[in-house]
Amino acid sequence: MKPFSLFLLFLLSLSTAWAQCPMCKASVESSQSAGVKSVGMGLNVGILILLASVYIILFSVGILWYKKYRKSH
Repeated sequence: MKPFSLFLLFLLSLSTAWAQCPMCKASVESSQSAGVKSVGMGLNVGILILLASVYIILFSVGILWYKKYRKSH
């Protein structure tokens, strides 16, 4: 039950994942002043993809470890 509650906590905290680094923020602000709105959303999606890839890798390793553990016992 604990991994499920941690997963729910992760999902509920996604609203804070829209934060950006200072360089990204400067890039978005300069592009918005030029009238281009899609740069900010592209950066946000890129950040979330990078974040999700780490969790997918960790989840996959955890599943493989669990299957190997169950097989040996």
